[in-house]
Amino acid sequence: MSETFWESDAAVETASQTAGEDQPQHSHEEPAALAVSADDFAALEERIRRAVELVKRERQARAGAEARSAELEARVTQAEAQVQAQSPMMEQLQNELNALHAEREQVRQRVERLLKQLDTLEL
Repeated sequence: MSETFWESDAAVETASQTAGEDQPQHSHEEPAALAVSADDFAALEERIRRAVELVKRERQARAGAEARSAELEARVTQAEAQVQAQSPMMEQLQNELNALHAEREQVRQRVERLLKQLDTLEL
């Protein structure tokens, strides 16, 4: 498999020239060597085609992942901006809630005092 199609073809031609024509069996080996080389070349070509397809799929998957990542980063940035925009409103609402709790406590204390005064009047 380390030989290329052309290198093995050249090796076969060189061997047949040095051996001369008195060895007819060498000419029978030449098509077999070419067939193996052609099969090796076809197998290599198929492996390269599969590798190219794999690289294409991986690049598409990477592009999709990068797009999703960018979209999620944009969402996070938008959410952070909303939280920061709502932070003063949340602080204001918390202050109002605290004021209402304090007012409720004052009203409760007044009602207790009024009930005590009513209890003392009835006796």
